Amino acid sequence: MAPAADRQGYWGPPTSTLDWCEENYAVTWYIAEFWNTVSNLIMIIPPVFGAIQSVRDGLEKRYIASYLALTVVGMGSWCFHMTLKYEMQLLDELPMIYSCCIFVYCMFECFKTKSSVNYHLLFTLVLFSLIVTTVYLKVKEPIFHQVMYGMLVFTLVVRSIYIVTWVYPWLRGLGYTSLGIFLMGFLLWNIDNIFCDSLRNFRKKVPPIIGVTTQFHAWWHILTGLGSYLHILFSLYTRTLYLRYRPKVKKSSGVSTSFGTGCFSILSLLLAAP
Repeated sequence: MAPAADRQGYWGPPTSTLDWCEENYAVTWYIAEFWNTVSNLIMIIPPVFGAIQSVRDGLEKRYIASYLALTVVGMGSWCFHMTLKYEMQLLDELPMIYSCCIFVYCMFECFKTKSSVNYHLLFTLVLFSLIVTTVYLKVKEPIFHQVMYGMLVFTLVVRSIYIVTWVYPWLRGLGYTSLGIFLMGFLLWNIDNIFCDSLRNFRKKVPPIIGVTTQFHAWWHILTGLGSYLHILFSLYTRTLYLRYRPKVKKSSGVSTSFGTGCFSILSLLLAAP
């Protein structure tokens, strides 16, 4: 976490319960944590294209919701790191819980008939979200949020490992790539928290172009955003295999949509029944 002393800027003193390691208002007077803010673009732009393409391809609404939920997380995180206000912090952290609940629902409903609805699981996840929201608004303890979020991520990891081990082993590449990228982001998130003072001292001694590479919370956004995007693709691919669709990939220049990395190409999912 960041030391207590930091610059003031357009949004005034922070009211959030967390203030990260990036120096406040170091780049511009209008954005509290510049790199932690702009790094959220990877969670905003590619999922929007994914949602649009999913609508065009007539995919189930749960996957459209997954893409949009990831976009909401990115937008909330943008607002939080731009302002360091408590209300914006909630706009970041609570959607993380809600989006993961959508991911969990998709993963556990991969092997059901088309357009089926598991009301028991849906009720459980909605109830879990309401309980977490109520408790977190009352206790305002970030560790509670982190533990609840970690439980959801652990559930997704276990389910993913089950699928690539016992159901579709040929999806190991995509499944483990998603997991590995996400875990790398989590590692950098911890380094940023534990060694904040050392990182700040290092940035004072090196040129800015080198110092920016040590903004590990920004790297957490990039890696977990990419890992989450790939997880949606993994879940979607698992679903299309079960429904015996034939996923085809079309590439063109631009931003990734349905079956892509979000970096170099548009990958349009064209589903054709066998």
